[in-house]
Order: sequence, then C-alpha cells, then structure tokens
Amino acid sequence: MASTDPEWLLVRGTRLIDGTGGPPAADPTVVVHHGRIHAVHTGRPPRGAWPPDAPVLDLAGHTLLPGLIDCHVHLTCPGDGTPFEAIVKEPDGTQLALAFRNAQTALRAGVTTLRDCGSMRRTSLDLRRAQHLGYATLPRLHLCRCPITITGGHCRYFGGEADGPEEMRKLVRQLVRDGVDFIKIMASGGGTHGTVSSRPSYTVEELRAAVDEAHRLNRRVGVHCTCAPATRNAVAAGADHIEHALFLTDEAGHQRFEPDVADAVARAAAVTSTFCVGYFIVDALTPTLDTPGAREEDRAAVERWHRMNEGNLDNARRMRQAGVRYIAGTDAGWRFTPFDGLAREIELLAESGATAAEAIVAATSGAAAVLGIGEETGTLRPGLAADLIAVAGDPLADLRALRRPAVVMLGGTVVARH
Repeated sequence: MASTDPEWLLVRGTRLIDGTGGPPAADPTVVVHHGRIHAVHTGRPPRGAWPPDAPVLDLAGHTLLPGLIDCHVHLTCPGDGTPFEAIVKEPDGTQLALAFRNAQTALRAGVTTLRDCGSMRRTSLDLRRAQHLGYATLPRLHLCRCPITITGGHCRYFGGEADGPEEMRKLVRQLVRDGVDFIKIMASGGGTHGTVSSRPSYTVEELRAAVDEAHRLNRRVGVHCTCAPATRNAVAAGADHIEHALFLTDEAGHQRFEPDVADAVARAAAVTSTFCVGYFIVDALTPTLDTPGAREEDRAAVERWHRMNEGNLDNARRMRQAGVRYIAGTDAGWRFTPFDGLAREIELLAESGATAAEAIVAATSGAAAVLGIGEETGTLRPGLAADLIAVAGDPLADLRALRRPAVVMLGGTVVARH
C-alpha cells in the first residue's frame, strides 16, 4: 500500500453486496486496515479497534461490492478490430505498452483482477514484474503466459506450440518454471487464420498429459473449446475449466447442443462465458453496413454473429439447467471486445438465465473460487484484500449500474473516482 494511504479507513455506503449471492446489507461500513478488510458492519458500527479519528469515505447513495474479476482477457490485443495477424507483428515493447494501457482501462472500470488467457511471449510476465516493482498500479494479474496449441494452431503466434504427450508435459514444466499461475490449452481451433473452430485439435491422450503434469505442479488448467468434441475431450482429460464451451458444427456459426456434454461439464468443470464478444462485433460493424464503402465480408460477419449470439445464449440456458457453473469473462482484446466491457458480460449472464445476484457472483466470489484465489479476493469479508467498488443505485435492480463505478479501490487504495 502506498505510503500516503491511511492505516485505517472506514468506507460507508447505502447497501452492500458481498459477492456470495446472499441478500444485500443496509447501511454498511467496511473497515480497512493496511489494505485488507478488518471488519464489515451494518447499521451504526460499534466502537472498534480502529482510532476514533480514522478517516471515513462516505459513499451515501451507493452500493459497495467486491472488485470485479474478468476471467478471460488477452492483454496484448487492442480490442479495436485490428486483425490478430497484424497485432502480433508489433515488437515486444509495443506489446508491453498496449498491455499496460489495457490493464489500466480495466481497473478504471472496476475490474481489480484480470485472468490473462494468452499474450505474446513473456509480455504479461514482464508487466507483472513491473507491477511488483511498484512501477505500475494495475489489477491483480493471473497469468498463463501463452496457451499451449498444436503446431499451426489457434493463437500459435503467442509462442506455445506443442504436439504429442511428451512435448505437452515439457511445455507445462517450462511455463511453471516461468512463473505462470495456470495452464491454458487450445483444444480446438478459433479465430486464428488456418484453424477450424468446429473440430478438436488435441487428442485426449495429449490433453491428459498436460493436465496431469499441471496438477502435479499445483496448477489448474483452462481449456479453450468451441465445439462439443473438444469439450468432451477436455472433460475426459480432467480439465478444471472450460473456456467458451460452444457447440459449433461448422465455420458458418451453426451450433447443435449436446445434452451429454452439458451433463459431463456440470460434473467436472466451470465454464467462462465470453458471450459479449459477438455483441461487440455486431455493435461495431452494423453502423458500417449502410455506408458506401460497406464490405460484403462485414455483412456476412454480422449475420454470422447474430446467429452465434442467439445460439450461445440458448446453449447457456440449457447448460445452466444441466447444472453447469458459469463465471464471467469477456475475451477482452479479441476482435472488438473492450477492456471495460465486463459489466456488459454480467448483463448477458443474466440474459442467459442467471439472477442478478448469480451474475454478480460469477464476476466475484464464484470467479475467485474457480481461479483458486478465494482466500485473497472475491468477497467483502474480514481478512481479504480490500478490493472494492462503489456504484450509484442498486445493481440487483438494474445491472447497468455496474457500467460506471464511482469509486474503485485496490488493496485499500482508491485508484479511480468518477
């Protein structure tokens, strides 16, 4: 915590949502001591261990919540529609500057933890090193460095190509040596040219080798799956976490829900939502369709993503009915997805069948539990880091309140005020 921060701080609001899904509390006071939550009181707080002249941050009219967690971002992608194949040509210095800007954008939007699911080479690790040295105020970073992918596979440019069980094991060991927090694997193709989203890329044997090695080294494994066979393989291999969990049957965006896959996922893994990707694509491209220079490929992309968006939400409703647990992730940086878009993802989770409280849990305590950081952040309870946001109004009545937090606190330090 910066030396200018008070040792004690009392944060007061009109209501508190602690991130567990429980009912909101009225007239809360969160007591912060040296950057961590010392106590949480409702109503008039009793005389406590804190000094009587401890400063008070009065946020009347606002709801206090845990800092938000975005479980799927790509820090070295700009989220402005720049083709992936152009982004990766930039040198590491440019990539690092971009990652810094993106992380700050997320923080100002109330995202106090970012799970980066793949960036160029060592860029994300270098960014965290600068953060730890005190050179940058950024969200907590949960990193995989680069995803493991087949030779020529999705996101191959990040530097994580590996084929066969032994190469998979070796790359997992190298990534853990480099200091990653989790392992990410591409079990199907994706948006990278030359890959196929509707087909699996790795065998169960290859995936199991990587998962087993990661678990031996105390790392959880998230697996990118955009088709049912890939998800089936990932679950069979023991994956902890499925990214996307789409049911694509072709590259035109058609999907076919498979109940047995939903049942298997419900028993074994959580799913990162990433619904908002397609909505931001449609929002970005639709205004261009009626202009003189409109491109037919943009028209086709909007049509494809309209179909994908409807299918993704319908599949998620059915997955949820099967008992699948969703956590919130945006895929920020990819295509047109911004780093301040997590609130939109939370709204889409509600459209997929979650209550407002459940959607908030997916971006707070639920996300922290799946990432394995629930003893550090994700809820407002004593002992955890004082990662906190305040929003005007009541997000349980209207989730759009999360779009513009009035105050963002990271580890007891106010890092943004709007």
